[in-house]
Amino acid sequence: MSEEEPTEGRRVGVHPLIVVFGVIFGLWLFITLIIPKSKNIKAPGSGGAPTSQEPGSSFSSSDLVPSFEAIAVIPGMNAITLLVPPATTDSQINALIRYLQTNRTAGQLGTILPPTTPEDKLGEFAIADFYIFSEEKYAVGDSAKALGRGAHAPGEFYPSSIPYEVAMEHVRGHYAVDLYNPNQPESASLGFGEEATGVYSKRYQRLF
Repeated sequence: MSEEEPTEGRRVGVHPLIVVFGVIFGLWLFITLIIPKSKNIKAPGSGGAPTSQEPGSSFSSSDLVPSFEAIAVIPGMNAITLLVPPATTDSQINALIRYLQTNRTAGQLGTILPPTTPEDKLGEFAIADFYIFSEEKYAVGDSAKALGRGAHAPGEFYPSSIPYEVAMEHVRGHYAVDLYNPNQPESASLGFGEEATGVYSKRYQRLF
């Protein structure tokens, strides 16, 4: 008994409607499962300009505030240099800056560090610069003075044992307060940078 031969008019294989619905279903799966995930993937930075970080984006409960010590206080410049251990990570520097910010906002920073503006109507730290170093030889007054004068201050008029360019590259973190500037009462960064002059250290990353 021979196999039945296909007769004229009878379809052989998968019905075309099944193929069409299969393609539509596959596209629907692709759109719903793949595309939404891709929206959450941030494109990597192109480099060049300093990177910015949303406030608190790398600060979590696991970030331990490192031990620190106030080394130099420069009243005329409202500046304080802080020394942290050499093994301190950038995440811990971030945590320390947030710790300073939290205590300043709560009015408790004066119990931890010497006030930079003790008699000011806006508070004990109405104007302040906190420079964080992890090397003792750079956590000195000369570094803060060089940084406070700025990148374009004439060096011959302001001699210093630590040049601005050297001090800048050894800053681990910088927290600045100016409550007299309503547009930007405070700012912070890993590393050091001057937005006004466009001078930034190699490790600069803006925190807020």
